[in-house]
Amino acid sequence: MKTITIIACVVLTSFVLFSCGQSVQRPKQSVIARKYSDGDKPADLSKYSQATFAAGCFWHEETLFESIKGVAEVVSGYAGGDTEHPTYESIETGTTGHAETVNIYYDSSKISYPQLLDIYFAAMEDPTQVNGQGPDHGTQYRSIVFYRNAAEKNMAQDYIKKLNATGKYNNPIAATVDPLTKFWEAEDYHQDYINTHTENPYVSGVSIPDIQHYQQRHPEMIKPGRNFATGK
Repeated sequence: MKTITIIACVVLTSFVLFSCGQSVQRPKQSVIARKYSDGDKPADLSKYSQATFAAGCFWHEETLFESIKGVAEVVSGYAGGDTEHPTYESIETGTTGHAETVNIYYDSSKISYPQLLDIYFAAMEDPTQVNGQGPDHGTQYRSIVFYRNAAEKNMAQDYIKKLNATGKYNNPIAATVDPLTKFWEAEDYHQDYINTHTENPYVSGVSIPDIQHYQQRHPEMIKPGRNFATGK
């Protein structure tokens, strides 16, 4: 999401859209994106289970998980570092220790933690990329599964071990499994950013095609009206 990244996206947008097999063009993107804001969000999130992941740009991760059936809400923020009260400007320096992170509130009777892990790894552009995802580079874009308890820790570690054992990738999975110490909610303007910013070349040329790529392969997981691949 850096300025240089956005400039590069303007030049490469047509290539990215083609390579990701995008079937929904920009005017339709905005229609679908606005549907993510339809309906009331739960007033009380305390009854939901939570999962916390970092994997590059949090705009992308937030919108992807908000399209998943069983997910009630996703909040963008920062985690993984020791700096108190991080801001977007401070974490972009790469010196705070924090990574762009999403906190997911989900109904465990409709979707399980292992299923969220499936989505997390399957939707990554390259789960072996160290300190970044796609065009975003730096420790602030590193991949982390944050766990709240021993069960989540074991599930995440087992998942990575099995994924490495498949031989699907030439390099080891880069995501680390770390305890969640504190999640810092990001500034208001970062929340639901994609919903109203499809004119941003990074959003239309990188984020949405990446989201669409997962949705295209797993339409059964996507809420009605939230699929950038089909427009439905």
